[in-house]
Amino acid sequence: MDYVKLVEVMRRLSIEAGAKIMEIYQADDFDVKVKSDDSPVTAADEAADALISAGLRAAFPDVMLVTEEQSATHETSGDTFLIVDPLDGTKEFIHRRGDFTVNIALVEGGVPTRGVVYAPAKGRMFYTDAAGQSVEETGDLALDQVGQLTRMSVSQADNAALMVVASKSHRDQATDDYINKYAVKDMKSAGSSLKFCLVATGEADLYPRLGRTMEWDTAAGHAVLSGAGGSVVRFDDLTPLRYGKEGYANPFFIAYAPAVDLKDS
Repeated sequence: MDYVKLVEVMRRLSIEAGAKIMEIYQADDFDVKVKSDDSPVTAADEAADALISAGLRAAFPDVMLVTEEQSATHETSGDTFLIVDPLDGTKEFIHRRGDFTVNIALVEGGVPTRGVVYAPAKGRMFYTDAAGQSVEETGDLALDQVGQLTRMSVSQADNAALMVVASKSHRDQATDDYINKYAVKDMKSAGSSLKFCLVATGEADLYPRLGRTMEWDTAAGHAVLSGAGGSVVRFDDLTPLRYGKEGYANPFFIAYAPAVDLKDS
């Protein structure tokens, strides 16, 4: 894989998709449909997906592509592929809360190695560079010019005073019970894959997810966290979370800075 080209293409497509999403977000009204799994989908999901998938297929025609909005791609199998969630946090989008993201990632040998997470309503963009190091880009986020890049690194977590981030839309008692095993200084809530990015920047130490997710929900955030020195493991046995699983469904997982003393499930 030409990582320089990949990063350039992923960055550009995420910005273009973000602009398309914001057009619809800022409109007076937009339609919300319900998919077969009862999850919502909007015109923004579909427009962003069409743009990103066309761009990736044109740039990397020989690489398998899996995208949330194209169910035919969910029938494919392999351990090396591009994977897309064109609008993660559709509920946040519908309720105009701003915590939604564009997610594009490369999985190689079952491991997310490169990814971009772009939150267009917040103007925050996180991605792995060609070497696999994670950076946050600030500035205008122009298509033709890369702005200032800040290298990202996970926290040196203090196990006596942890910062925990959890889902806005999917908190439950089991999650709270697990969090209560730790000495927590403060809690943050965030939507979509931004939770991975908060751990990657050191703004949080720990993100447990005891709920249903799919690989397209997590791959880009996982890549960004890995590139900042963090890890994502299965909740049940604390082994690394792998990709290319049947149906692209994830088990429960924990994303964290390595200094965190993980508790058993």
